Amino acid sequence: MPVQTTKPSDYPQAVVQQIALLAQNIVIARKRRKETQAQWAKRLGVSQPTMARIERGDPSVAMASYVMCMWLINPSATLADLIAPQQDHAALEREILRVQPQHTVPHTYATSPATHPPRMAEEGRAQVAAGLAALIAPPGRTPAA
Repeated sequence: MPVQTTKPSDYPQAVVQQIALLAQNIVIARKRRKETQAQWAKRLGVSQPTMARIERGDPSVAMASYVMCMWLINPSATLADLIAPQQDHAALEREILRVQPQHTVPHTYATSPATHPPRMAEEGRAQVAAGLAALIAPPGRTPAA
């Protein structure tokens, strides 16, 4: 197994908070089902102490264990959809900027902002991003809004 080079204590605070929130939601789901950690551990194929670490939000627990918990809670949810290409808004924005025609501004425009050609409005970028997302969406699926 590869050695992890980043220690959990060095993770960005936002990542640690997301893992903690995930752990809280796992605890709530298990308790709402009136099941024990031992029952969930058996279903996950992990030890009860590992299940306790999951519920504490230990970032060193294998990702597969967290994903299995999520699957036990909602088998129809797809984790991969969270980072599907059509949801990668930062990359879509970069692609828009890369393919957006660059306007060459004559020297006379540079001195008069009122006559300077306007840049694409934020709404226009969102529409282009939605169009790109639709193009790269898998066949038969529409991208989430």
